[in-house]
Amino acid sequence: MKVGVLLAGCGVFDGAEIHEATLTLYFLDKEGVEIVCMAPNIPQKDVINHLTGQPMDEKRNVLIEAARIARGNIKDIDEVSVDDIDALIMPGGYGVAKNFSNFLEKGADAEVIPQVKRLLVDLFKAGKPIGAICISPVIVASALREAKPTVTIGTDIDVAKTIEAMGAKHLTCPVNEMVVDEEHKIVTTPAYMLGKSIKDVAEGIEKLVKEVIKLAKK
Repeated sequence: MKVGVLLAGCGVFDGAEIHEATLTLYFLDKEGVEIVCMAPNIPQKDVINHLTGQPMDEKRNVLIEAARIARGNIKDIDEVSVDDIDALIMPGGYGVAKNFSNFLEKGADAEVIPQVKRLLVDLFKAGKPIGAICISPVIVASALREAKPTVTIGTDIDVAKTIEAMGAKHLTCPVNEMVVDEEHKIVTTPAYMLGKSIKDVAEGIEKLVKEVIKLAKK
């Protein structure tokens, strides 16, 4: 079995959340599946100094930065088709909202970049499961508006309202649990949308990984 991991860069404030990404990779490896890391070959929306939280006057590439997490073993998402993987998991991080969409500017009217939307739609049409962690469910809700999936980002009322304005259904969920949309094969967990530390988010991510694999085997 091959499970894709879609990364939005490297670093919570402008890319993929590293703890969430690493835990996803760890739990997938523990389950014995083949991991296919991927990212779009595009410029980052911005670059944040993770020490100060302030913007930096430099440019970075999402694929090149994501390669840090993947230890270099990563593909351009444009080179990955629905036939190459049995499921997909998206860790969170601000980079998901910033680099994969215009969610921060457009809210409920957000559009997902074509590279990411194409793969999500193709997976959905093929009946292959999608796991979305932290803020990533907003990308799923936007890309799959017509499906009206059921997802969670935890307990954030404002983001939950925005997700429902996209046509999706939001369920509140504790950090150590997940929401499973059996009909659409979509699994979501709040992770750092709710958790305060790596031990808090690990349990929910492990459950999500196991559920995605289980759905992929059906």
